[in-house]
Amino acid sequence: MGQLSLRGVRKRYGATEVIRGVDLEVRDGEFLVFVGPSGCGKSTLLRMIAGLEAISEGELLIDGRRANEVRPADRGAAMVFQSYALYPHMTVAENMGFALRMAGVPRLQREQQVQRAAELLRITELLGRYPKALSGGQRQRVAIGRAIVRKPAVFLFDEPLSNLDASLRVSMRIELSRLHAELGSTMIYVTHDQVEAMTMGSRIAVFNQGRIEQLGAPLDLYNRPANEFVAGFLGAPRINLVERPAADGAAAHRALWDTLAASAPPAAARVGLRAEHLRIAPAGEGIEAGVVLAEHLGDSSILYLRVDGVAEPLHARVDAGHAHLAAGRTVGLVPDAAWALVFDGDGKCLR
Repeated sequence: MGQLSLRGVRKRYGATEVIRGVDLEVRDGEFLVFVGPSGCGKSTLLRMIAGLEAISEGELLIDGRRANEVRPADRGAAMVFQSYALYPHMTVAENMGFALRMAGVPRLQREQQVQRAAELLRITELLGRYPKALSGGQRQRVAIGRAIVRKPAVFLFDEPLSNLDASLRVSMRIELSRLHAELGSTMIYVTHDQVEAMTMGSRIAVFNQGRIEQLGAPLDLYNRPANEFVAGFLGAPRINLVERPAADGAAAHRALWDTLAASAPPAAARVGLRAEHLRIAPAGEGIEAGVVLAEHLGDSSILYLRVDGVAEPLHARVDAGHAHLAAGRTVGLVPDAAWALVFDGDGKCLR
């Protein structure tokens, strides 16, 4: 079992409150991702679950039992750190079996559990090596293996892929997802990378300033964010935000607003549209825009577009057929209003 409940959990360092009343139910066997900007409290909350940080207020329940005062080793949770934290003087096998040895598990049983974990992670051939002879990806697998041999109810991952290069991060994302499917264990994964969050989590908790802004399935949060913060944090490039124009504002600005915010409530202050929902047309069609910058990525391009009266350039994601477009060109913009999000002055999503 690996079900967790957090009820009104707070964390203070003196007068500074970094976790501000978190209520959360973690389902048995799910892959839950904590995502948010640096300093938002996600790693601190993970360490509180692990028992590495004390809970200032509130209650943590693991499988229905209060765990606030339970020692970290007795919580049934295993943590995988960003730094790997391997012992350099021990072999891979010794690193993976260290916690079992300290717990008094007999040698033969330790070796069997280490062997099973190594087979699961496909690192059997590395068991006799020392950490200095391993790549970053191999070290991370060893750190995960050290957690697996303990057979925890809950795995806690604190930005485990941030030290790896881009290609290794992709392959390790695949491996961690496979591992979750095979083990069926509860996993809580902390990252600031919204791509990791969107591709790995069965649910995502978006953190901001010590609170959870929204919790839900990745595509639900992407398509139906609760507020402007969530809409802006998830998605690359960032969602386009357009302020309500003044009555005497630029005609192009007013046309864009009227297209996106048709029948919007009076409280509407900003409208948002993602880059993939802006279609590029020949000049003279749609809303006139000027290309400020074109980033050609091979299979697609990101165009940065200036619309008269709109404060910030808009982003449009287009296919390779638009690779001829460059800075200085004038194009037409055709927004897909069906995907528009409307926000009030406080950032709450109205539609």
